[in-house]
Amino acid sequence: MTPDSLESCSSKEAGGVESVRPDDTNRTISPLRMSRKLAPEANRILFVKNLNYNVTAEQLFDLFGKFGPIRQIRQGIANNSKGTAFVVYEDVNDAKQACDKLNGFNFQNRYLVVLFHQPEKMVRTKEDISERQENLERLKRQHGIE
Repeated sequence: MTPDSLESCSSKEAGGVESVRPDDTNRTISPLRMSRKLAPEANRILFVKNLNYNVTAEQLFDLFGKFGPIRQIRQGIANNSKGTAFVVYEDVNDAKQACDKLNGFNFQNRYLVVLFHQPEKMVRTKEDISERQENLERLKRQHGIE
């Protein structure tokens, strides 16, 4: 998915208001929360798959905003990226909570797939695909297959 195939919107453009939990103004981080280790792939950016093609940015802000303030949501608009979105949280712990709670969640009659965004993995996947394609072409030539 390339940035050109994504539609960016902020909460104001979506016609909504950023979701902030009522206790955010006086929120203190408990020692328990500070001591919990996050997985190495955990970051503020979530990658969401299997979205309904007709989902609106406002609906995504409503759903994901329950877990903390959202900086940005980018929805896929190209044919190969429809049904996907990137959700960027202000805090990594809010992103982790959203990922834990919303992965497998039934939203608009579709089960969401919510993962931490891993750009280094996407690069490896592209390299892997080209390597596999080259290997396939070599095997076709070797065995005389068209």
